[in-house]
Amino acid sequence: MPALKAILFDLDGTLLPLDNDAFAEVYLGELAKQGAAWGFEPRKLVKSIWKATGAMVKNDGSKLNVDAFWDAFKALTPEMDPAEIDRNIPRFDAFYSDPNGFHKAKITSGENPLAAEVVEAARRKAGRVILATNPIFPTTAIEARLSWIGLTPDLFDDVTTYSTCRYSKPNPNYFTEILEKHGLKPEECVMVGNNVSEDILPTAALGIRNILVTDCLINEQDLPLDGFDTCTFAELKDKIENL
Repeated sequence: MPALKAILFDLDGTLLPLDNDAFAEVYLGELAKQGAAWGFEPRKLVKSIWKATGAMVKNDGSKLNVDAFWDAFKALTPEMDPAEIDRNIPRFDAFYSDPNGFHKAKITSGENPLAAEVVEAARRKAGRVILATNPIFPTTAIEARLSWIGLTPDLFDDVTTYSTCRYSKPNPNYFTEILEKHGLKPEECVMVGNNVSEDILPTAALGIRNILVTDCLINEQDLPLDGFDTCTFAELKDKIENL
């Protein structure tokens, strides 16, 4: 078996214990409140964000996700001048670092005192650690969520954001893009995630080994887990050390 050169980690539900539905409700609720002060109709803003996020998920690689998002958002918000939306983008970015904005969604997440220890173990084992979080958020939103478990982006060799990627999960091209960027072969990597459809099946299709963390398991297809390499987060460090 080829030497292990990189371990990829999902964020939400893997490193960060998270109730996705509760998170989205609080996050978008707070964004709607602030967006109203910027001239957006709150309910329309939330609907447009969901639909523009869908445009990122469907991105065919012809543009960066950030452009796919804002192009779709502008098309969904014809009542506002596109230049005015552009002027508001820094406000959206700042929202994610605001203690009275995005950070209020921390109440929907749990603590994970083992997170830093596991990331350190992955670096010792593979030499390279990549935060392969679904790239549908700006950097500020990812920095915020990492901070909820005491982590920072500089602990990783790469952090995927909507400004750096042209695909999103569950598109296998998202993972191929990471491999190509870092000069890695599939068999040299391991993906650690909690979502069967987004983290496990696409990487398995590419020949990337994977570990399914079951604490916040998402298995929308209700697939039997017999064939997967599974563990709890408490067991993850030992599993990584024994790869």
